[in-house]
Formats: sequence, C-alpha cells, structure tokens
Amino acid sequence: MLVLAFDTATPAVTAALHDGRQVLAESTTIDARRHGELLAPTIEIVLREAGASLGDVTAIVAGSGPGPYTGLRVGLMTAQGLAVTLGVPAYGICTLDAVAYGSGLSEPFLAATDARRKEVFWARYSDRRTRLDGPFVDRPADVPVQGMPVVGAGADLYPEVLGESSGPPYPYAGSLAALAAERIEAGTPLDRPRPIYLRRPDAVVPGAPKRVTA
Repeated sequence: MLVLAFDTATPAVTAALHDGRQVLAESTTIDARRHGELLAPTIEIVLREAGASLGDVTAIVAGSGPGPYTGLRVGLMTAQGLAVTLGVPAYGICTLDAVAYGSGLSEPFLAATDARRKEVFWARYSDRRTRLDGPFVDRPADVPVQGMPVVGAGADLYPEVLGESSGPPYPYAGSLAALAAERIEAGTPLDRPRPIYLRRPDAVVPGAPKRVTA
C-alpha cells in the first residue's frame, strides 16, 4: 500500500505519503491564495523525500471539504486526474475528519474550520475516528459547544465563543493519509472524491438585462 493524500480545502496546501504503517513524508504550506500553484510541487516534494514515484502509488485520497469552492476543486480535480492517469482508485474524506483524527482525542469534541463570512464549518465527534454529526456551516455563536473541546482553525479565530483550540488548526495530510490507510486496511467503504459544499457558489449566472423604457 502506498497512499498519496492531499488537501486544499483550507489555507493549508498539504500532501503526504503513507505505506500502510506510517507516514513516509509530509509537506505543508499555508497560503490561502495559491492552491493551484502549490499542490503539484508539494506532491513532488513528498514523493522525492519518500524515494517513491507516482507509479508506486496504489491509492489517491483528497480532502473533500467543506471548504471554499476555488481551493477545494484544485485538490479534487487533481485526485481524479491522477487516478485516471495511474489507473488507481481515488477517494474523498471529509476535511474535518482529518482535523479530528489529528487531534488524537478519545473524548467527545467538535472540529471547526474557517468558512469565511464570519462563519465556521464544523462537525461533532465521539473520538478522533468517529463523526457523529455534520458537517454544518454556522455562525460561531450558533455552534453547540456545550463545554466540549473544539479543535481546528475555527476555534483559533473565535476563541471567545468556541474556546481555545486543543488540536491542529488544519487537516494536515499526514493525518488524512493515516486515516485513509486505516479505513482501506479495514475494508471500510470510502467515498468518491466529490466536494462537500454547504453553500451555493458566490458567482451566479447574470439574469436577463432589464428593459429600458423611454
């Protein structure tokens, strides 16, 4: 098994390789505006550091969001393209699941990432592997924290409402790859790499022009 995982649903452009036992290489750059420019070089870095080639990869995994449309589609389109080129399966895993897995928590908690517009994407977990609810998008004040720990950049942005974050801010690809490898090894069905959108795109098709009357 050699899993290539990456995520572009947050400001973290992150990629990693996992051989079914451990993370062999991981690279992350925080830049919310250069997903398309940075992803391919990041993949090249982890392949080189692991002493592997694309031809060695047996599965592709991409974070499927939720996240902003522009960044999210970079990772998912790359996953689909590589899967076709290499003839290997491609899977999608909720980005919040990667944040949750990276927390290492074994107690109930929430994971939250920045949704912009003064909102957060969030989900509820019973432990780092098990999502109970979500994902959702809400204003921070409407997230039902109920005294639970909150992990992720959402908490870092709104600590006065969500509390101080007790885990990783982003869905680092090492966590995404490890979670995917666990599920593949266990025979757990994984989703196809399709985006999780919780909002309609900002761009809309222009309507018909208004009639001008004299």
